[in-house]
Amino acid sequence: MQKEMDVAKRAKVIEWLKTEVVDHVSRLFKALWEGSTTRVSDSLASLIVSCYILGRRLGISYKDMDDHILEKLKKHQKEGHQLEDWYQDISTLEEHMRKR
Repeated sequence: MQKEMDVAKRAKVIEWLKTEVVDHVSRLFKALWEGSTTRVSDSLASLIVSCYILGRRLGISYKDMDDHILEKLKKHQKEGHQLEDWYQDISTLEEHMRKR
């Protein structure tokens, strides 16, 4: 019985985190509409935190998430992603992540 309750609790937490991600995206869009830099930053930070925690609840460590992000950035650089070509956003983010 205890194991079933634990599984149910874990599933409920994952569902709750999924709604948090959607809520943070909604708040981000509203902040963009309003033009509030503070609210945009807060919404983006909340979204990133929720994504990391959701990943952890799904069995992905924070380190593995960082590694996957770095792999994704390398792939985008190699494939000539437009944001890299235009603004060097991909390499700048990769450098930031490696330095922390």
